[in-house]
Amino acid sequence: MSTNLSENKDLLVLGIESSCDETAASVIRGCRNVLSNVIYSQIDIHTVYGGVVPEIASRGHIEKINLVVKQALSEAGVELKDLDAIAVTYGPGLVGALLVGVAHAKALGWAAGVPVVGVNHIEGHICANYISSPELEPPFMCLVASGGHSHLVNVSGYGEYEIIARTRDDAAGEAFDKVARAIGLGYPGGPKIDKAAREGDPDAIVFPRAKVRENEYDFSFSGLKSAVLNYLNSCNMKGEKINTADVAASFQKAVVDTLVGHSMQAATDRGVKKFAIAGGVASNSSLRKAFEEECAKRGIEFLSPEPIYCTDNGAMIGVAGSYDYLLGYRSGLDLNAVPNLSIGERKGAFKV
Repeated sequence: MSTNLSENKDLLVLGIESSCDETAASVIRGCRNVLSNVIYSQIDIHTVYGGVVPEIASRGHIEKINLVVKQALSEAGVELKDLDAIAVTYGPGLVGALLVGVAHAKALGWAAGVPVVGVNHIEGHICANYISSPELEPPFMCLVASGGHSHLVNVSGYGEYEIIARTRDDAAGEAFDKVARAIGLGYPGGPKIDKAAREGDPDAIVFPRAKVRENEYDFSFSGLKSAVLNYLNSCNMKGEKINTADVAASFQKAVVDTLVGHSMQAATDRGVKKFAIAGGVASNSSLRKAFEEECAKRGIEFLSPEPIYCTDNGAMIGVAGSYDYLLGYRSGLDLNAVPNLSIGERKGAFKV
């Protein structure tokens, strides 16, 4: 079956996402058209604890997943029997949270006689670009930056991914959360630092930009996080006032410089013509602006999803699952959660 959008305009796929603290479902038509996109976020619940509590997240998914899926189908004006496939995130992510989505998808698929397709969460983030940029076709390079992942991926074709670089320690989003907590902004760190940074001077404090000797494209944010903590401790010991906005702006600039610098070097070295970003950190205003400017300088087409498709959502899973379905991949009732699933892995999948 062709993966050409125009030849599969009637394909209907339900996407289910529950890898962390969002319970989400979406119906996708023709691989890229979003008919519904329902997201129940647990951010308010986890903010009290300063981060995601896995057990609470799992319970939240159990409480909401049935309602979220029903609402997604209702808003799309379709029934289970109308679907060609059900796509569900089975990794990477929190194992308990993943299991809720996987179990629900398998139950729905078995009851309605609809095939299930297990989807890689990171690949889903990459595929979010197909929604906001309907004309996009592989090949292209994509930076996936989120709370748990920082990957630079070459997309050579549908379902064909090559990891060019990754973080050696903290993910970019994880560093945002930890620094935001340290300077008293709370959780979630990404949007709060982005907002605070607008009032600060990005050149007020010089924080380090790490280079990894073994792979010049790889990322490392642990040292940057430690540098911020050391700066804060030093100010406290000396009794110096800490300008939160300046710290946020200077830290954010260091992260952006690293992500953009390494990505542009890889893109230039490989002669990339199209570059995309994805993941929660991709909604950061400074990061998007920096990539737009640097890609323009190099004559590289820059693409990015709308912010609603940067954070976890069912639409991106539905899109990724649509292409996996067209490529012939299916998952059986033995599909299980794989919390450490790598890009390109297809555990438990078979081809038809």
